Amino acid sequence: MARTREFDTDAAVAAALEVFRRKGYEGASMRDLAQATGLGSGSLYAAFGSKDGLYLAALDLYRQRYAAPLVEVLRSGNNARDLIREVFVGAVDDIVQDGRRFACLIVGASMERAHHDQRVADRLRATTRSLEHALFDVLAEGQLRGEIPGDRSPGDLAGFLVTSLQGLRVMGAINPDRAALMRSAEVALTCLD
Repeated sequence: MARTREFDTDAAVAAALEVFRRKGYEGASMRDLAQATGLGSGSLYAAFGSKDGLYLAALDLYRQRYAAPLVEVLRSGNNARDLIREVFVGAVDDIVQDGRRFACLIVGASMERAHHDQRVADRLRATTRSLEHALFDVLAEGQLRGEIPGDRSPGDLAGFLVTSLQGLRVMGAINPDRAALMRSAEVALTCLD
């Protein structure tokens, strides 16, 4: 008879997520993951099938924790320019608050795994696409209401803004200086003028 799982899977994924952010996929050993989760490697393999399975679960959790809240902010229905600025300020605050210079898991996975693991690439694409679609909706509505000039495609603006957000995360991992990151964010936001 199979044993029932006696640990909190979500807590294990959350602990593994932090290891992957700090060390990357390749740098994170099963020993690191077992130590962070407080579980034996056998329990991790039984629950997730492999290190890859645990990594994919961590990517899903990262999307839920970091990307989904940005989408929710964008769908809250306020002034388009204010909503988008709030997302950028929130991203900068998140980067600076972290203080540990952990990489954004999306950026790290993009550089380390997406080019040779289709499952990772698909998850990253879905995550960035959800943010891009939410931005598109806000931008299109903002253009209809006259809050944002209509001379640029909302799709092009949304793509640029997602790229800018990810660029802030990369630069924030190098130097989490709030003033410098906010200056870059403000320049990116001039695309809404």
